[in-house]
Amino acid sequence: MGQESDQDNVWPLPKFYFTVSLGSQDNTVSFQEVSGLETETQPIEYRHGDSKQFSTIKMPGIVKTGNVTLKKGIFVNDINFWKWYEAIKMNTIKREAVTIQLLDEKGKPTMTWILTNAWPTKITVTDMKTDANEVAVESLEFSHEGLTIQNGS
Repeated sequence: MGQESDQDNVWPLPKFYFTVSLGSQDNTVSFQEVSGLETETQPIEYRHGDSKQFSTIKMPGIVKTGNVTLKKGIFVNDINFWKWYEAIKMNTIKREAVTIQLLDEKGKPTMTWILTNAWPTKITVTDMKTDANEVAVESLEFSHEGLTIQNGS
C-alpha cells in the first residue's frame, strides 16, 4: 500500500463538543447550540481617475457583526442571565467577554471565538405545552463589538 500523507490525517472538526465561558461570571455554561458567529465587511465603492475617464474600485468599509444566539436548558434556580439582562440600562450596560471553544475528543480547545464587550439583548423562554415531552430551553441573544478567532486556547 501507499505511504500515508499528512493530508490523510486531517479531518474537519466535529461541531457538537464545545464550551461557553461568560466573562466575570467566571463559569462555563453548558449550551446546546451556538449560532450567529459571523462578521462581514461592507464594501465601499470609490470613483478612481479623472472626470473624463474613471473606474470604480471597491474598498473595505465598516465591519459588521451579527448577534450571537445561545440555547440552553432551563434549570431550577438558574436566573444568572436574567440578572445580567435586568442590569442593562441606558449607559450602564454590563459588558462581558464571551468565549466559545470548540473542543477535540480529549476536551482540548481546537478553535476559540471571543466576543468582545458582549451583552444580552434578548432572552426567549421556551413555549410551554401540556402535551409536549421536551426539555425546557431558553434562548439568549448577545450583541457584541467584535469577534476574534484563535487556534486552540
